[in-house]
Amino acid sequence: MKRYTRFLLTAIASVSMHAGAEQSESVASPTGGYNSWPMIQAVGGKLVCAYSRGLAHTIGHGERGVYVRVSSDCGQTWGGEKCLVNNPAEGEVAIGKGLDSKGAMLLWVRCCGKKWHHDLYRTADGETFEKISSPALSPMPMQITDVFHVPGVGLMALWFAGDYKPGPHSSWGVLTSKDDGITWTQRTVEKDLEKTDWPTEPSAVYLGCGRILVVARSEAGGRQFQIVSTDNGATWRRTGTNITDVSASTPSLLFDPATGIVSNYYYQRGARKLKCRVAKAADVFDNPLKWPDPKTLAEGREERAIDAGNVNATEMGGRHFIAYYTGTPSDTDVKVLATTVVIHK
Repeated sequence: MKRYTRFLLTAIASVSMHAGAEQSESVASPTGGYNSWPMIQAVGGKLVCAYSRGLAHTIGHGERGVYVRVSSDCGQTWGGEKCLVNNPAEGEVAIGKGLDSKGAMLLWVRCCGKKWHHDLYRTADGETFEKISSPALSPMPMQITDVFHVPGVGLMALWFAGDYKPGPHSSWGVLTSKDDGITWTQRTVEKDLEKTDWPTEPSAVYLGCGRILVVARSEAGGRQFQIVSTDNGATWRRTGTNITDVSASTPSLLFDPATGIVSNYYYQRGARKLKCRVAKAADVFDNPLKWPDPKTLAEGREERAIDAGNVNATEMGGRHFIAYYTGTPSDTDVKVLATTVVIHK
């Protein structure tokens, strides 16, 4: 049976640290299927949303593939669906996105089969994709996350590897590229980590002057991790935060250099709430226990906590666009929510 993705396009007038946000919603194309784990990127004045579709919350099934849709009107409507990859011998999932130095979109796809690998695709318009890299990596990451720029280093992406089981089996580190993603150098930052100390699905932003700010999911519950670097990623410091309204929640950071404001988007599984914490990056960089209280932006519809989450965000034209998914064990929606962040002084 052919399946299509359902996009819920939400226009939100403002998100304030001190006031609620006006909201409106519209459903673009309701149908069935387990549509999940979206990645969204603004490129060339368009929004490109890549997502995975399969039969259920499984990553290795051959029915799972990666699909793409493009919006030319800031998420009000979406064009036809394009199948990027759907190999019946593998389960494919979009796991990270970003821009190269020329403004083209990069998209990491994890391929789960007899031999795991990660492929990197490039597109200038969201319509035509070219596979540009399949790096040989060791340890093999569970995921490679969003690509960002670090002056003097090139492109950078964080990765994590492990089996989610108790014991010192887990690690994380960085990938760097000096040729716009054609080749990558892998470095492990921490290894032999217990599950309680393992930062997963990290999101990073470059703040300037060598500083990088990262927030990451915890697989043991509790709270989000914060990881910072002051030397362009040569060394890192990992701590816990005061963000505890999370459960296996994937974060996504956006940073505005003009205002110094960082927005931390995440989904509180179980509670069915898409949330945001907005702060001055300078206030939380050395103070991970001082993230402001969150605002709830939207609520999901899932029956089980695992059938929701995996937030990914992008910025275009002064607005933030946040993709996530929610639904039932066999029928989930990819949702795209548009916000304008307003900070009251």
